[in-house]
Amino acid sequence: MGLEMNEEKKIATNTSSRAARNASKSKAQDPSAFSWFSLPQPIKRIFDRFPLIVYPPNVLPQRAPGRRSENILYIFQSDVPPSRDAPSFNPSCLKWQAYLKFHGIPLRTRPSNNHASPTGSLPFLLPASQEDQRPPSPVPANRLARWVVSQGGKEEAVHVRQDVYTALIDHNIRSAWLYYLYLDEHNFQAVAWPMYVASASSTWAVRTELARQLRNAARDELLKTSAMIDQQELYSKADEAFQALSTLLGEQKFFFGQTTPGLFDASLFAYTQIILDDDLDWRTLVLKTALQKYENLVHHRARLVRGFFSGRTPSVHSMDE
Repeated sequence: MGLEMNEEKKIATNTSSRAARNASKSKAQDPSAFSWFSLPQPIKRIFDRFPLIVYPPNVLPQRAPGRRSENILYIFQSDVPPSRDAPSFNPSCLKWQAYLKFHGIPLRTRPSNNHASPTGSLPFLLPASQEDQRPPSPVPANRLARWVVSQGGKEEAVHVRQDVYTALIDHNIRSAWLYYLYLDEHNFQAVAWPMYVASASSTWAVRTELARQLRNAARDELLKTSAMIDQQELYSKADEAFQALSTLLGEQKFFFGQTTPGLFDASLFAYTQIILDDDLDWRTLVLKTALQKYENLVHHRARLVRGFFSGRTPSVHSMDE
């Protein structure tokens, strides 16, 4: 009886296996089983012989050392050696570059791009490491303020209505900046093209596509808050923001009466420095002209350039303290 049951199981198993093989074979031969997501057989045979390998993303730039005796900040920056300590030409990078300098963090900057960043965007910091310690992880921009505090930096207090004034920078000025740099045809060709496009590739097709992506990204960002893009309105709101910030600063050296510059100073400096930079070949001067009306903001920018960025002379004749 037991032998018969074993035989029945064996027969059932063999029958099931043959049925599965036949069904699989039938499905493979059935034209109706074709999926638009499946590869044609000739191409599939090539990939069967040479299977695709998906490599993990680069965690760090290839030039990043395993052991580091100094902090290295990766930013958008010219790769010309004399400019290595110069302010970044990208507002997001310059904000944190200035902030680290304001807090006395010793660092070196390295020109890079978003593809080299662990988070997909710049800036990021590689902290210094000791010989007997494991190299620390990269610090992205959204954790830099916390990292500075961990290094003994002062934790900044939030002042009354600071969030309102921060919004003037992050929205009014930034929106006008996006149009000014990317959507104004003259400024894009004279400033954005050499900084972000020509430096990324020598291939014309790649440059053309990158330029298209940059301009579309700026346009999409502006359309998130408005049904249409009105350049006059953007510039008008930026002018109003400059006026409000000028009133807020008054005769103080730094915002909110601080004796040393802080994150808010760095946030505004990230735009005023680039807008007023005579090394950049601005062709349309709307934002530059608007900003130059407010002398205390111009002097604020000059003071920070002179105090924290060696080897650069700000283009301001009056350097009153």
